Amino acid sequence: MHALIVGAAGMVGRKLTDRIVRGAPLQGKAVGHLSLVDVIAPETPEGYSGTTDCLQADLSEAGTAEKLIAARPDVIFHLAAIVSGEAEKDFEKGYRINLDGSRALFEAIRHANLADGYRPRVVFASSIAVVGAPLPYPIPDEFHATPLTSYGTQKAICELLLSDYSRHGFFDGIGIRLPTICIRPGKPNAAASGFFSNILREPLVGQEAVLPVPETIRHWHTSPRSAVGFMLHAADIDLDEVGPRRNLSMPGVSATVGEQIEALRRVAGQKAVALIRREPDAMITKMCESWAAGFDATRARQLGFTSEDSFDAIIQAHIEDELEGAA
Repeated sequence: MHALIVGAAGMVGRKLTDRIVRGAPLQGKAVGHLSLVDVIAPETPEGYSGTTDCLQADLSEAGTAEKLIAARPDVIFHLAAIVSGEAEKDFEKGYRINLDGSRALFEAIRHANLADGYRPRVVFASSIAVVGAPLPYPIPDEFHATPLTSYGTQKAICELLLSDYSRHGFFDGIGIRLPTICIRPGKPNAAASGFFSNILREPLVGQEAVLPVPETIRHWHTSPRSAVGFMLHAADIDLDEVGPRRNLSMPGVSATVGEQIEALRRVAGQKAVALIRREPDAMITKMCESWAAGFDATRARQLGFTSEDSFDAIIQAHIEDELEGAA
């Protein structure tokens, strides 16, 4: 089994790589060839007994996609993207990376399919940003895509392309609409939603964090651990069961910021909570008020996708995977 991870240097890409290196099978088979690609050179994984290719490349550049599929990987995880805040600030870059790069990959696979029948499984990392206000709560699976950001628009277009290329039989695609991932390890990124992780991650290690929104803001979350689980399950799932609606809203935990903080208090105590400093930001608050508060996600659950069922569990997953593992 040959797996290609595009966006392998990102947080989800690194964790997905680690799970595969530690023996997670794809479609019931061991992965003997792992190709890792990103605009930042991915690190060669330690302890992997199979063949590894690590390539620094930009998917949106001409010819890159053709090089990536030359060895005909069986499963392609397409995680490469720039995040919401950056895509909103840099319009051209957002469309080049998030849309043009995806289309280049899809087109390269299509031409290979026409040439020799190549038909891989393509797992696409989409986002709940494909929906926009006004939103019901919870959001049903049948709710229409009405993005209100450039990032969400780019992801929604890619979802449509994935469905159409799959319908034509060029590849077997499935789109995974990721909730906001919390708690993200490492340093803050350019995502407008970054504070959701910041107000938990920093206090857990004794550092101060800034909260720019009211505690009443409600949003939809999952852990990095569950996000990787979604990707692996999507690579294995029988797509006949999924049917023609190839893009799925993933399960998660709906919580207000106040409920996040109370979960932090239960897990880590008042000392951690006291490190959260309130600095209201009207612009960020306005953005958050239009975001999804929660999804029904019935289809995904029925198809076997699973996530945490409480914010306490999300925080505990972070402690186990990042803090205890680093000790």
